[in-house]
Amino acid sequence: MAVRAVVIEVDGGSRGNPGPAGFGAVVRDPATGEVLAERAEAIGMATNNVAEYRGLIAGLEAAAELGAAEVEARMDSKLVVEQMCGRWQIKNPGLRPLAAQAAGLVGRFASVRFTWVPRERNKHADALANAAMDAAAGLAPAGPVVELPREVAAPEPAVREVAARAATGRATGTDPATTPASWEPRPTEEATRLILVRHGETERTVQKRYSGRGDVPLTDRGRAQARATAARVAALAPSVAAVVSSPLARCVATAEAVAALVGNPPVRPDDDLIECDFGVWEGCTFAEVREGWAGELDAWLASTSIAPPEGESFVAVAERTGRAVDRLRKAYPGETVVVVSHVSPIKLVLRDALAAGDAFLHRLYLDTAGVSVLDLYPDGGVAVRSVNDTSHLADL
Repeated sequence: MAVRAVVIEVDGGSRGNPGPAGFGAVVRDPATGEVLAERAEAIGMATNNVAEYRGLIAGLEAAAELGAAEVEARMDSKLVVEQMCGRWQIKNPGLRPLAAQAAGLVGRFASVRFTWVPRERNKHADALANAAMDAAAGLAPAGPVVELPREVAAPEPAVREVAARAATGRATGTDPATTPASWEPRPTEEATRLILVRHGETERTVQKRYSGRGDVPLTDRGRAQARATAARVAALAPSVAAVVSSPLARCVATAEAVAALVGNPPVRPDDDLIECDFGVWEGCTFAEVREGWAGELDAWLASTSIAPPEGESFVAVAERTGRAVDRLRKAYPGETVVVVSHVSPIKLVLRDALAAGDAFLHRLYLDTAGVSVLDLYPDGGVAVRSVNDTSHLADL
């Protein structure tokens, strides 16, 4: 039975780049999340990018077999997404015939849009791709080996023209990483505006100690910061639909100060906005962690998928903050919401809004009681209006 619209989740990779490679593709019903089809295949020795393209082709073919008219292709390969949207050149000759094949498949649908997603939101396809890579490496039974193209099937400009035509004529991005670039002003009344507020000062922030799930109160200066932040938020947003907060006391106190100046809506706690769980490092200084857990600290700093001992990884934090943002976008269309949280969740929200890499987390500094503003549009577009505004704290 034909379906009107589907979501394709795609991943591909190789062990060695080039190395034993494989891909995975999942076709879902966008309304229910039901898996309608799966594709996974070991493709022998290849690069990550070849495997990603092979997965996209397989996913598009599966969607066509289901009779879909509208497709959203979600991938954690920004290169493939940008090339398929015609914004990046296809410099590697080995990728051009694959891009041409994918662009040809795009033309079979009424609508196709390409969305970049973080890897942690692409787990099903990632698992299929890893199983296929195992097969390619001889660690599991292999599927058919695909002969990789060795000649350029179409000149690169022609491939880009086909991909660009597909992107502009039939595809529209819905993710901040893939929404078509534009300087054209957008009406702010259509957006859900999030005013992101980091809580005020605590003793642990003064002492530069890891402060995660420990429920520490604001200092006297932190309470003064909260009042100043409330006045700043009230100036930014004459009308606020909701104030949502991490359940920890330092955030709730900050949120209550803000609510008192913006119409006094009830402060709604959201567990997904709580700070990262730093495990056994809770309450320690950076120097103390370096002295006691040097290897674990280096691993944690090197990868967002690594958690502190007995703690939580930034990948896990990003997953729950992403859920919180999605809920707010859907619950408050065209309205303003104040979100009071901690340094790690706010950094992760801004990282994803700016389509930045993980290095962003170590380069962005967020002050206590700093304010950041972003607009979320119904089509998935994002406009980051300000980051870490602390002008209201100048006299404290």
